[in-house]
Amino acid sequence: MLDTTSKNDGKEFIRVEHLKKYFPVHGGILQRVVAWVQAVDDVSFAIREGECLGLVGESGCGKTTVGRTMLRLIEPTAGSVIYNDTDVFQLHGDDLKAMRRKMQIIFQDPYASLDPRMPIGDSIMEGLKIHHIGTSKERWEIVMQTLKKVGLEDYHARRYPHEFSGGQRQRIGIARALALLPSFIVCDEPVSALDVSIQSQVLNILKELQKEMGLTYLFIAHNLSVVEHISDRVAVMYLGKMVELTTRTELFRNPLHPYTQALMSAIPVPDPHLHRERIILTGDVPSPLRPPSGCRFHPRCPVAMEHCHVEEPVFKEVSPNHQVACWRIA
Repeated sequence: MLDTTSKNDGKEFIRVEHLKKYFPVHGGILQRVVAWVQAVDDVSFAIREGECLGLVGESGCGKTTVGRTMLRLIEPTAGSVIYNDTDVFQLHGDDLKAMRRKMQIIFQDPYASLDPRMPIGDSIMEGLKIHHIGTSKERWEIVMQTLKKVGLEDYHARRYPHEFSGGQRQRIGIARALALLPSFIVCDEPVSALDVSIQSQVLNILKELQKEMGLTYLFIAHNLSVVEHISDRVAVMYLGKMVELTTRTELFRNPLHPYTQALMSAIPVPDPHLHRERIILTGDVPSPLRPPSGCRFHPRCPVAMEHCHVEEPVFKEVSPNHQVACWRIA
């Protein structure tokens, strides 16, 4: 596991402030906006230089939307993303293009993000062409070097996506993100579709590259075991809101939010003689179209109070490096 001591005290690299992303719902004959899906609603956090921040939560909680909005693959509704003292949301034209070279993404489904009619060497080279990096020969050399970094060979560059396994295609996705030498990468569930044995290989590649190239990651996942393996700090989201943020060690040792505790109780224990009390949440996740008043988790929370139904809890620091949004936590 990674040592979090030095990274937790590192300087702030990216800061997300009051990020919101609402998607319009159209209806009626004129297809007017009749409602808004509150996918991400007032989320704030910071990522330190050289660290990996894990972002976890149930499907539909908004974690992928956070990552894509940070890179402006999706335009935000409100908020800001400060990258090295520059607000990414205020950039346009050539300035935005230059910033995108520094901020890349690894997609969950590499096959869907690769052109099936293009050899993977050309797919990796595409970003180099767009940013006018080097000559044709120099670009090809960069592609070869990048493929070797992710454990592939020169001859793979001439093959097409359908000729690779799922794990190899994810390595190609990593290579494409690395080709432009970024400093920040959003890893959008990069191992969720892979076999367990292949997952460990890809995670080890990401950790080695982080150490070698000084990369900073936002690692989006729903598998807490994977997050524990790679992350320095972990943020937990529920229904578009951040509910807990702390170091990986502290989160797995002392989860404070009832939702985090329920997630932790669902992690399989590899010892048949060790019993863990499972916290079963009742009911379904509310719709982001009409989120509940007060704390969004209160309809499913086993320890909800009357106040939780009325007022939204403040996301605050309750101990050093440990932030929680819950009325029961002092």
